[in-house]
Amino acid sequence: MNSATFQHTWDSAVHRHADSPFLVFRAESGEVTEWTYGEFDAVVARTAGALRAAGAGPGAAVHVALRNCPAFVALWLAAARLGAWMVPVDPASSARDIDRQVRRVRPAVGVCASAREAVYHEGTGDRITEVLVLGEDACDVNGDAESPLSGVEFVRKGEPVRPDDRLAVMFTSGTTSEPKGVVLTQANYAHVATVMAEAARLRPRHRWHVTLPLFHANAQYYCFAPAIAVGASVALSAAFSASGWAAHARELGATHASLFAAPVRMVLARTAVDEPPLQLEHVWFAQSLGAEHYERFARLVGTRPRQLYGMTETVAIVTADAAQHPVHDAIGTPVAGRRIRVADPATGNEAAPGAPGELHVLGTPGRDLFVGYLDDQKTTARSFSNSSEGTWFATGDLVSRDADGVLRFTGRVDDVIKVSGENVSLTEVEAAVAQAPGVLEAAVVGVPDPVRDTVPVAYVVARDPHDPPRADDLDEWAARNLAPAARPRAWHLIDELPRTSVGKVRRFRVGN
Repeated sequence: MNSATFQHTWDSAVHRHADSPFLVFRAESGEVTEWTYGEFDAVVARTAGALRAAGAGPGAAVHVALRNCPAFVALWLAAARLGAWMVPVDPASSARDIDRQVRRVRPAVGVCASAREAVYHEGTGDRITEVLVLGEDACDVNGDAESPLSGVEFVRKGEPVRPDDRLAVMFTSGTTSEPKGVVLTQANYAHVATVMAEAARLRPRHRWHVTLPLFHANAQYYCFAPAIAVGASVALSAAFSASGWAAHARELGATHASLFAAPVRMVLARTAVDEPPLQLEHVWFAQSLGAEHYERFARLVGTRPRQLYGMTETVAIVTADAAQHPVHDAIGTPVAGRRIRVADPATGNEAAPGAPGELHVLGTPGRDLFVGYLDDQKTTARSFSNSSEGTWFATGDLVSRDADGVLRFTGRVDDVIKVSGENVSLTEVEAAVAQAPGVLEAAVVGVPDPVRDTVPVAYVVARDPHDPPRADDLDEWAARNLAPAARPRAWHLIDELPRTSVGKVRRFRVGN
């Protein structure tokens, strides 16, 4: 077996840390269940037996529509052992979404929750022969005879998998367009495990607090995989609770955490004022926070959070703020030998210092970059360009680089608008407006203007729905806090923002 496989990563962790804690699961009821590496390996063996009996062998797809639960982790590791590949999807997917997913990946086995079984079957129709229906609790994996994962055999020894064997297809979160299927290999997961463990300086005594959904990259790439690489543990919550996030982290003994900016703002808005500060050792966050929100969150978690930049497609992160004194708006410098370039969108040449440019990342598809987009050669070819140095991936994200080489995220290529010839980052305006009095969160879009070409317009969610901010007050605030070109020309009060499952705003749906 090649060591550059995720199957080998897990087997090595079990061999070295069999009696060490691996998974601590907090159900929505508050009940906590724990497994060591050795105990959970028995779970994986049972799950692999159940999948094999259901028809999932080498090269087969397993479609997984589950919330955070132990079974999700077991299915992932069992697929790696069998040489199969998983397709983790939003458990709240509509029947229409499930239909499109299943038509694209043609799974041998489907897995869903009993609470959403009717929608799942409506979406899959008769295109999946075997569907395993679970309760999304500890009983799924603890050998209960009623569980479909009880297994008719224990598969202790895995199939002879290779580094370039497919292990997953993850659908992107679709913030600016419809989701694309990102193809990932065994080597991708083995690589991210090692790189992210080093980036977070992870040790066996550490414990990740995971509340973001497992079917997306953050929890898999940045928390579970590196924990497995070093024999650390993971505290997994069934669901994200803004009001309970800090208390749960304390209860579960977490030392590390990872969140996006939107959930951070929710935590700050809903954490009790008398909640004692945590003493976490390390916190990742993605997407810039306003300075005030950053400082408040730093006080709550007991350490200065570090912003990172990565995508599902880049597998491991590309940059991180590794400064002695991290700040709210820097994604830092390249990590782990990453090579990048910042390209002027108009000329393709290196962007000038301080000017926004598209971030390109050098790598090897199937190792430190994804393989490509599922059944979409055209989009894959548009994203990759080969050179004598390797393969460059065009991220579609804009960054700026200062004189010291520190990068700041500006937004997607189509998130920057021209207002009377001046560049305005909608992402940066959103981070600022979210700090305005009476505002809980905001989305800002560009709309055509006969005089200024394009102007920003804000959609805001009130902190207190019974006492929403007035447009005149927001105009006054903007005049004091934003450059003229960045000031929204209109304010729309809405009940909630359209979001992906990890809290990212789907800006293309705002106002529609």
